[in-house]
Amino acid sequence: MKLGTQHDSSDEVLRVLAALGVTHICSRLPSPKFDERWSVEGLTKLRERVESFGIQLEAVPLPLSSSYITHSENPDIMLGKSPERDREIDAICQMIQNCSRAGIPMVKYNMTILGVVRTERAPGRGGSSYSAFDYSKARQEPPLTEAGAVSSEMMWERITYFLERVVPVAEASKVKMACHPHDPAMPADTGFRGIHRVLGSVDGLKRFIEINASPYHGLNFCQGTVSEMLVNPGREIFDIIRYFGIRKKIFNVHFRNISGGFLNFQETFPDAGDVDMLQAIRVYKEVGYDGMLMPDHVPVIEGDTGGHQAFAFAFGYIKGLLQAANA
Repeated sequence: MKLGTQHDSSDEVLRVLAALGVTHICSRLPSPKFDERWSVEGLTKLRERVESFGIQLEAVPLPLSSSYITHSENPDIMLGKSPERDREIDAICQMIQNCSRAGIPMVKYNMTILGVVRTERAPGRGGSSYSAFDYSKARQEPPLTEAGAVSSEMMWERITYFLERVVPVAEASKVKMACHPHDPAMPADTGFRGIHRVLGSVDGLKRFIEINASPYHGLNFCQGTVSEMLVNPGREIFDIIRYFGIRKKIFNVHFRNISGGFLNFQETFPDAGDVDMLQAIRVYKEVGYDGMLMPDHVPVIEGDTGGHQAFAFAFGYIKGLLQAANA
């Protein structure tokens, strides 16, 4: 396993990451639209510059981010609008092919309408604060998003339509596609603001990976988000890692911890939550996972502009756990 991150790839940032022992990176979005930065030449220059710092460019994010639908780079894919979504999908396919030609082995992406939903922050250790979600306090106003009411069946149709067209291109290009789960999980019967989050449950993720058997179709396995789906993540998460890991569907790991669980949780420091993170790494090792472990959604520390101190702590903690697991 590799200590990774998803960060800006400026020279200044890469220099710090290299000093902290980060060896692999998913660079920030090259561009929200298909332009020269998504060309083979543009992507190759990005990879070569990252490698000049001794860091491997393991992945780039497709312009299918975790943003709310009105801020989405390619909204029509999840709105199900044709022919607009076909044009967006064609551009995504070209981006994947260009990644292959530029020597970038993976892309990550989201298939979301709601984006990442949170309520007010929670007090954390030492005066820090944690990102948090409490369904009982979540405002559902207006009651529907700009996408209108979207049932589970509609969500699955849009996701499947995308995958049927894109996964064959990824497989032919030998580029892995790592999809992030819906964050956070919502009640299956009502959803949230008219949207049913089909990738917000373990059963939903199981159905997702079964849509296409390709070894290039899998998950950006956010351990924190999956933990948010569970009543008792400290007990349940390990068998879920095994389920997807044995099937080789874990392509990347957002390695973060939470306290709480389904519909009420806080995103803690990695050593302060309910999940035994050393045991988690041992399970990833058990199933043969050899990809990146990266911090995500770090707590806010007063005076820590940009989260640099919190990320540095997380990098060191993960590196120490990897050494312990390999001892």
